Amino acid sequence: MKKGQIITGVVERIDFPNKGIVRTEEGTCVVKNALPGQTVRAGINKVRKGKAEGRLLEVEEKSPMEIESPCPHFGLCGGCTYISLPYKEQLAIKEGQVKRLLDSVLCRQEKPWTFEGIKASPVQFGYRNKMEFSFGDEVKDGPLALGMHKRGSFYDIVTVKECQIVDEDYREILNFTRDYFEKEGASFYHRLRHEGFLRHLLVRKAARTGEILVALVTTSQASPDLQPWVDGLMALRLKGKFAGILHIINDSVADVVKSDETKVLYGQDYFYEELLGLKFKISTFSFFQTNSLSAEVLYETAREYVGDLNENSKPDKVVYDLYSGTGTIAQLMAPVAKKVIGVEIVEEAVEAAKKNAELNGLHNCEFIAGDVLKVLDTIEEKPDMIILDPPRDGIHPKALTKIISYGIERMVYISCKPTSLVRDLETFLESGYVVEKAVAVDQFPWTTGIETVALLSKKK
Repeated sequence: MKKGQIITGVVERIDFPNKGIVRTEEGTCVVKNALPGQTVRAGINKVRKGKAEGRLLEVEEKSPMEIESPCPHFGLCGGCTYISLPYKEQLAIKEGQVKRLLDSVLCRQEKPWTFEGIKASPVQFGYRNKMEFSFGDEVKDGPLALGMHKRGSFYDIVTVKECQIVDEDYREILNFTRDYFEKEGASFYHRLRHEGFLRHLLVRKAARTGEILVALVTTSQASPDLQPWVDGLMALRLKGKFAGILHIINDSVADVVKSDETKVLYGQDYFYEELLGLKFKISTFSFFQTNSLSAEVLYETAREYVGDLNENSKPDKVVYDLYSGTGTIAQLMAPVAKKVIGVEIVEEAVEAAKKNAELNGLHNCEFIAGDVLKVLDTIEEKPDMIILDPPRDGIHPKALTKIISYGIERMVYISCKPTSLVRDLETFLESGYVVEKAVAVDQFPWTTGIETVALLSKKK
């Protein structure tokens, strides 16, 4: 194959995260955003070491598995990948992706291991408890849009009035906000010119309590009266209830949601969520799993993989929860441990973890703010069990070496990116560990995201 060539072929499978493997007469080519069984036409834009990558130009023939998408924005919005497939087919794709990646490494370990397949999300639609919508326009100089980035575009925004991965309350809030500011003639922030007022709309809603937190993110380039917008939100007929409505000022050039100043327009700047019998106080920027009900499946799985910590009925083990976020795992382990030590680099998350542990009456949790690589040298208590839940890029190689040096018998690794997991597993295997079992957990239906839980043990 040559760069610039147009090819036609059938998509054989999808490799993580969204790499369609297309079989043609000339060989195979990677084409993103395709679905298994589709006949596609693609333009080759890269050939390196005999491997070709192409850009999807057209779906000439649908996959036999495809159904009509329940979302009218599918294909235009860049949020979902698999929403035109039955849910069981999406699960099969993700299960295959994780299994192939794990097999690529674990084929080299002598001890047999068990792959326990994939666990489905308890809810497939309206599952997200947090969304960051962007202001912009769908076409240059078009009407105000509020929603998600158009697939493959950094600038264009699609107003996702009927988005299916959030519930009706999100859609009501989004549509009212867009209509209100369009009538007001408010400008959106142009990412190239660095001019304009409206930037993002952040909406969070607790699945268990129904509490809603809304934050309008703007620049300081205008100062309109936002009370009519607040009054309009309060008048909406929603299933949930507002815990707080905020105005966040962000003059950063970067296209990220951050706060230079936060004003509380109504209520408070936090809400409460419940997970596996524990209560969590969540603020605007607190990290929390975006699918509350599937997070329960994930954490129950991790707790099951940890197993019985104590040989007797008395908790006498020290547990490290590394990359602990707001301390969810640490608090789940606290009742069966002598002490749980959580380490997290985001200071706000550590403060939230401390408050949540206090809220739940757990007094054997210690949370430390800092980089795992540096903090491990300062902790005096040695671990009996380590639970790892690193960010997408996995564990820093030097931190991984320190973790392995403890020489503990069993560890549980929770991964939100299986390619990072298998890279780290290479080091574990070289250091005398084996994988006992692993399972995938679907927390992000219709998207490419997938969680994996693996139990590692040290070879005797």
